[in-house]
Amino acid sequence: MVPALVIAFIGALVFGAHLFVAMFSKTRVPDVLLLIVIGLFLGPVSHLVRPQQFGSVGPVFTTVTLVFLLFESGTELQLGTLRDVLHGSFLLSVLNFVATTAVVALAAWKIAHLSPVIAILLGAILGGTSPAVVIPIAAQLKMGRHSSAVLFLESAISDVISIVLALALLDGLHAGNISIGKIIGSLLGSFLLASVLGACGAIFWSNLLSRVRNLQNGMFTTAAFVFLIFGVAEVLGYSGAIAALVFGIGLGNVAWHGAILSKRFPSLAPVGLNHREKSFFAEIVFLLKTFFFVYIGLSIQFRNLSYIVFGLSITALLFVVRIPIARFGVNKSTPRKDAARMAAMAPKGLAAAVLASLPLQQGLPGGDFIQNTAYSVVLFSILLTSVLIFLQDRTFVGKLYRWFFTGFAPDPSVDDAQPALTNPNAAQK
Repeated sequence: MVPALVIAFIGALVFGAHLFVAMFSKTRVPDVLLLIVIGLFLGPVSHLVRPQQFGSVGPVFTTVTLVFLLFESGTELQLGTLRDVLHGSFLLSVLNFVATTAVVALAAWKIAHLSPVIAILLGAILGGTSPAVVIPIAAQLKMGRHSSAVLFLESAISDVISIVLALALLDGLHAGNISIGKIIGSLLGSFLLASVLGACGAIFWSNLLSRVRNLQNGMFTTAAFVFLIFGVAEVLGYSGAIAALVFGIGLGNVAWHGAILSKRFPSLAPVGLNHREKSFFAEIVFLLKTFFFVYIGLSIQFRNLSYIVFGLSITALLFVVRIPIARFGVNKSTPRKDAARMAAMAPKGLAAAVLASLPLQQGLPGGDFIQNTAYSVVLFSILLTSVLIFLQDRTFVGKLYRWFFTGFAPDPSVDDAQPALTNPNAAQK
């Protein structure tokens, strides 16, 4: 009987996800928020489902979701847009990461009385923004192409910085010596070498894709190759997320690099994804995203009220700090409404949740505090992002946020607004 109920619930959840997407255009309540609420009810509220029941499959599922999101979004990112926004995205990523890390570390040091290094570790864990949260929300908002691209790249870049720095600090704590040079080298290597691997993989696969299409049931082979790229990058110590992203960008811009390669190597015949393949991957992303946010909701743990209160306070402070960060980190050619929305997007997600569990597993002092505080910040940051997006469209909060961006470009008409990373079906992702 229980398996039958589970299967029925899965079916109902898929229909519910479509309903939540349709509701967004009228209510402005992101489907992400509603899916997390379902997960909260199933997990920490009713205890009907526990994360432990998923065993090792849970972390694998969340990683697969992230890989698909980055790859599929990368295929919609044009090189011209990437060239225009890369500098701004990197500036916003660094400003947000440094400010977030500093605020969290200072609060953890002075209020929670953690040691300075452990406090900085908590700051690094919470320093990034989550691509798995930013991408679906941005896809549903009618933001300009450049604005959405900046948000997308910021989340991808800051996620990698957070992972590399947090792991480097953990290694340094165990070794008793933290090397700044080693951290910088790890960051550069993770970005550059992962990008090279992703780009080479895209060139190779684009020349093989026309033959692969002749295989029976070969639609999923591109996804399988993305998994290979991700896995190889991670095994080599690089960022699998960046490799998957660059691979997607490469497949989405075959017309550019294909023309260059064909001139030098006439025997090559690179092709990109066709409409059928893009629709297939969009469907997969929609399904994975649906279950991912329910899983995030049921994985949240509430063990100590003081951790929850501290996490909520930190989250509120981070969203206040996010406003001047966006004010100085976003190009003034950005429409005021887009800039206001960017100032409201500081969700934490998969990387923060995974990294937060490591100090406790490794027996570091303050590990329990780090894990539970980070889980609280993940939950409250996603909730607050969703609520602020809703309030900006429905209440005076939108005018208040836009006031902070006086001097930015005027808002375009509705007809001029274009989703940055998405095809016409983006709102369904």
